[in-house]
Amino acid sequence: MIENYRPRLNLYETQSAIGFIKQTFQFELSRRLHLMRATAPLFVDPATGLNDNLSGVERPVSFEIPATGTTAEVVHSLAKWKRMALYRYDFRPGKGLFTNMNAIRRDETLDNLHSIYVDQWDWERVITPEKRNIQELKFTVQGIVLAICDTLEVVKKKYPRITTELCREVKFITSQELEDKYPDLTPKEREHAICKEFKTVFIMQIGDVLRSGKPHDGRAPDYDDWSLNCDIFFWDEVLNRALEISSMGIRVDKKAMLEQIEKSGKLERKDFEERYAYLFDTKDHKKLTDAFRAMSEIMRHDNKENQIHNIFEYYMHSYFRDVLPYPQNYPSDVYIKMLDNEEKYIKTITILIFL
Repeated sequence: MIENYRPRLNLYETQSAIGFIKQTFQFELSRRLHLMRATAPLFVDPATGLNDNLSGVERPVSFEIPATGTTAEVVHSLAKWKRMALYRYDFRPGKGLFTNMNAIRRDETLDNLHSIYVDQWDWERVITPEKRNIQELKFTVQGIVLAICDTLEVVKKKYPRITTELCREVKFITSQELEDKYPDLTPKEREHAICKEFKTVFIMQIGDVLRSGKPHDGRAPDYDDWSLNCDIFFWDEVLNRALEISSMGIRVDKKAMLEQIEKSGKLERKDFEERYAYLFDTKDHKKLTDAFRAMSEIMRHDNKENQIHNIFEYYMHSYFRDVLPYPQNYPSDVYIKMLDNEEKYIKTITILIFL
């Protein structure tokens, strides 16, 4: 805790301000990024594979549901759910969703910035392959920064005792450039130093190994493209430190995923993805049919049969959402027969199987 800290608002005013901030920021963010609000789940069925396992060591909070005879998990994040939602809700390029995510992270390290209870905005937008570039990433980051700064100005007018200042001008720097600038500092110390100097900072290209032999920070190989991701920071005068307000990036494509899996040493993922990576972009009916049939056979005999098979069935059902009413659960061979006989339903899809 900060010694001798005195809040600008009393508890009643603080609660009122929180509601006002949420309402204002949601409007500003959706206006600048062309997003629509969606209601997100508080818990999910672990069999769907939609819960994000973060770095792989955090334990989800789970509970039994007697009425259904199943166990549910409180979400860690919505990284996987958002991608599924964009597909199922039929979002088009240039449009996306945002949501107010609530979660529980039981293993979180607690400090002034982290709690076991998570209350944060989360968003995702559909883009075309041509938009997978650094200019699009920077443009999006600038929109987020302006949405936050515009929200602050509106809040300060309503609550004049708030004197917080934020810088609208963003300092863009890669993680390698940051290491070169501060070679004797740790990654966290570098973030602190650069943010103290420039106030609003955009650190790009996080996850790959730097010239020092270490990455700036960890990133999952199947999440965002390490050459097209970033963390956004503001300088916090009260805490006297860099405050990370967003960790984001453009999602992996087939090429980026395979390269990052190889770099990360996740050979079991690489072996799997090398066989079925063309599912990212193929429109070939026979290839899809053969791939789904082969995947079904592998999963039936895999050591992780239950987990992977359930995930597979879930995505197969999403694929045939126009054919079958949710939530019927047919075995893989039924879907494969439909795939053989219903070529008119074949469409280009992205299927991510998380091992």
